[in-house]
Amino acid sequence: MTEMRKIKLVKASIRLGPKRRLIIYLICTGLWLSGVLWLLFHYFVSTPTDFGPSPHPLESWWLTLHGAFGFGAMWMLGLVSASHIVNGWVSRKRRWSGSILLGASAVMALTGYLLYYAGDEALRAISSYAHWGLGLIAPILFLSHRLWGLIRGRSKSSSAATGEASVDQVT
Repeated sequence: MTEMRKIKLVKASIRLGPKRRLIIYLICTGLWLSGVLWLLFHYFVSTPTDFGPSPHPLESWWLTLHGAFGFGAMWMLGLVSASHIVNGWVSRKRRWSGSILLGASAVMALTGYLLYYAGDEALRAISSYAHWGLGLIAPILFLSHRLWGLIRGRSKSSSAATGEASVDQVT
């Protein structure tokens, strides 16, 4: 028979160090900017030719850079998953905003994959709108998660911090 009991866990840090935070900010900024620049060049900037408008030469470079930052973002997600997400979940801090951000990241990865590999044009069109629509609001999701402690007020989070967290465990 199983028995429910409380165990105490040493509170692990949720906060990322300055170097990791800088890497995350650089990857996220590069990913977002390269995506926005691709959108701008794809839809609004073209090169006139004798045969009509042609895609601007930088358009493919923005997409290549965006793909490279996408690989960096997948690596970053693994880095953040190993400590920040696990420790944040246990501490019960910012679960909603973190879950929304993680879900948005998963949808972005899936739609990015479909844009690259899907052969069906209808699926590619849906994936495209979902990918760039969610991508454009991604900074808002990130900032909401990052600043949630300031929005809710530091008094709640600082009074709840005791140095230890307790969780239920089934044994």
